[in-house]
Amino acid sequence: MPSLTSYTSPMTARQAAHLLRRSSFGPTNTEIDTFTGMSPQQALDLLLQDIPAPEPPIDPIWGEAWLTRPDLEDEDRSGEEDRQRFTLAWWVDQMIQTGPHLRERMTFFFHTHFTTILSRVRESRAHFYQQALFRYHALGNIKELARLMCLDNAMLVHLDGFDNRKGSPNENFAREFLELYSIGKGPQIGPDDYTTFTEDDVREAAKVLSGYRTEHNYTTIDTETGIPTGRLRGNGSIASDHDAGVKTFSAAFGNAQISPATVLNGQTTIEDALQELQDLVDMIFAQQDTARHFCRKLYRFFIYYQITDEIEADIIEPLSQIMLDNDYDVVPVLRALLGSEHFFDTDNAVAEDNHRGAIIKSPLELTLGTLRYFGISLPDMQASPVAAYEAVIEGILAPMQLMGLTLYEPFEVAGYAAYHQTPGYNRNWISSNYLARRYQYADFLTSDESPLPFDIVNWVANPAHIANPADAESLVRQLTDQLFPEIITAGRFDYFLYTVLLDQFSLLNWEMEWQDYTSTGDDTGVRPQLERLYRAIIQAPEYQLF
Repeated sequence: MPSLTSYTSPMTARQAAHLLRRSSFGPTNTEIDTFTGMSPQQALDLLLQDIPAPEPPIDPIWGEAWLTRPDLEDEDRSGEEDRQRFTLAWWVDQMIQTGPHLRERMTFFFHTHFTTILSRVRESRAHFYQQALFRYHALGNIKELARLMCLDNAMLVHLDGFDNRKGSPNENFAREFLELYSIGKGPQIGPDDYTTFTEDDVREAAKVLSGYRTEHNYTTIDTETGIPTGRLRGNGSIASDHDAGVKTFSAAFGNAQISPATVLNGQTTIEDALQELQDLVDMIFAQQDTARHFCRKLYRFFIYYQITDEIEADIIEPLSQIMLDNDYDVVPVLRALLGSEHFFDTDNAVAEDNHRGAIIKSPLELTLGTLRYFGISLPDMQASPVAAYEAVIEGILAPMQLMGLTLYEPFEVAGYAAYHQTPGYNRNWISSNYLARRYQYADFLTSDESPLPFDIVNWVANPAHIANPADAESLVRQLTDQLFPEIITAGRFDYFLYTVLLDQFSLLNWEMEWQDYTSTGDDTGVRPQLERLYRAIIQAPEYQLF
């Protein structure tokens, strides 16, 4: 049966690669070697260690960060559109440069959960600070992150929270906060009753969330995180647009009531309105269904999209209790899940329920994993921002879009279909067109059109990458072992070795060709074969999985 019992054995290379693929954006061969032999607990110590926050993105014209420029509002909109692209490129660079660590992986997880759409918000600083908020709590507290998302400038625009006023409620954000971002929607058991919440709860929550506005000069700062937030409308002490009445919730929340401590002339203080928000979050997050909802999302993100009755009972239920016991601190949950026998497929001997190699890579994982493994480097984002932004936009973001992922532009308010849409989930990444675009990425990286040039011969010749390039069998074994999640069959191995690399020539012939290259520098005898092998591996069905 599925088990959260800790897996304590030293990790094999394949197990280390599995952990690194699921916890970061793809390992290098050196990182796989480094983590091989560690216990999962030792590995998680490294993946969860404190690391400094990154430097903010640089404007290539000014040569400095644009986030705090007082004259930014005077810039034309075309400049803002560029800054939005720069912010996305900067974030992708963080995913690549951070390496084997859970911070950026969890930052992306929270983006898929608390999703906003860039074209609706149209403000680079709002999205940068939202990313900063995700990053701050990536290995922190989910409940506190959820509270701050109610004040987040990007979210206030995205779901019309800024338009929710006393006497003129806008329920958009309140509905999604309950249905998507916190407790989740259960089975409908009556008119307007979704088990975990009701339509009346949406209306009452909207009243609690009323009266907030965006602040585009970003001067209202959260004291804990140092990150700008939206604020309540008013004169500095009175929340003039906040509903100061009593909010009564359904039996799903124990018929709880939330109201301000002070009401004068139908208004309350900003302090009391903020306390109401805290009370709302505390009420919702006291429910085990809220913990279950987050644990299911984490399970689907890190393990597999199907949650059977056994998984629900043996994994989700105890994980949700860990989450509640730790007041929604996410690290104990990640340690339990990613360090478990279940994660490493050692909780039973049944191969049919194994999940290693069972998730289809997103375009983000495919592109970044390829770049990281083969050491395809980007220009320095701080020293050469123009070249760096161009490389990421043209070499990563544009190809990703062709594969079906436009970063920060999901098609619907619930986010990217692969992370929520039943029954397909990650299968939504694959269509005939998207698959063809995946295959084309391998060709793109070795073409003259790529801003991320890659030379497979030089890479293979580096002893830090391939131990013995003259041994064709060892070369193919290392690449397929490290790039494919599972051991391939003998027939598949022979295909990559004899049909692709050797092209029906002998092992001895390859050894001689490689020795000739190393002695003369003439790569005409090895380059076509290595480029063919590289393309065949990157375009293989096995490589689309992790």
